[in-house]
Amino acid sequence: MERRLKPSLREDKRYLLIEGESKEEIEKSILEFLGVLGYAKASPKWITQGQQMILAVNREEVDHVRAAFALAKKQISVKRVSGTLKGLGKK
Repeated sequence: MERRLKPSLREDKRYLLIEGESKEEIEKSILEFLGVLGYAKASPKWITQGQQMILAVNREEVDHVRAAFALAKKQISVKRVSGTLKGLGKK
């Protein structure tokens, strides 16, 4: 029987609504800027909701991931950041 983690032990995530080239280019830019250890700390995970590109990252690493996008060779921009998926759809 598999047990779930308590909410206090789970990682806090932030959801980034991204506009850019492709998922591979976005992951490559994070890996180039942060390295393997930083990529593991950020623990990015893709979430699919229609045509939107949403990336879930660890709360403490949001600024580092945004810096990676700013220094990327390709045009990658973060439209919104939210603590919930529902919050990304507002406005």
